[in-house]
Amino acid sequence: MDGINYFSAFLIGLAGGVHCVGMCGGIVAALRVVSPKGAPALPYTLAYNMGRITSYTLAGAITGALGKIAADFVPLANYALSLLSGIMLLLLACYLGKWWTGLSVLENAGKGLFAKLQPLSKRFLPFKTPLSAVPYGFIWGWLPCGLVYSTLTWSLAAGNALQGAGIMFFFGLGTLPTLLAASAGSQYLVQSFQHSYVRQVIAVIMAIYATYLIYGAFM
Repeated sequence: MDGINYFSAFLIGLAGGVHCVGMCGGIVAALRVVSPKGAPALPYTLAYNMGRITSYTLAGAITGALGKIAADFVPLANYALSLLSGIMLLLLACYLGKWWTGLSVLENAGKGLFAKLQPLSKRFLPFKTPLSAVPYGFIWGWLPCGLVYSTLTWSLAAGNALQGAGIMFFFGLGTLPTLLAASAGSQYLVQSFQHSYVRQVIAVIMAIYATYLIYGAFM
């Protein structure tokens, strides 16, 4: 089951990449400006994304641990979390398929936290080495994003911190191809990753799996 969850998380990131370009694409493009003059952009872009994915992984570990604590001490919490996992995955499928976009309201939940973190990112500018882009990406990984927060809610039911971290790690990997294509200026690749048919197929697969999880919560 863990393998299916990780693969599903990767698909969510891949299908939601166009949303990531809208939220983070400008930041990735600006890395050229704050990187040393004449330096290749790829090492800095990869380092930034390493920091971003690390923040997702840490958040997943925290939510996975919280879910584990709830399941151990609260009666029926395990079943409730399993049901929540299926429901959130179903809502994510609707969001990715553009059948319903209500999850965007979750972005408002993290604005207060990010407002406090954002000034810290300026301390790492301009970059001197690719490694200096890692903490910058880590801070920007907490940018309010409905897609990220929804996947985090799903990771609550992962079972433990390690599995929660795994879900968010593979989600982050899924977002990587589109952001790398955007940083390289390849609109063709971005559009290929985000073709409407591709998104619809992934959304249908996710909806079927979500229905299975919801059904399993009652068994």
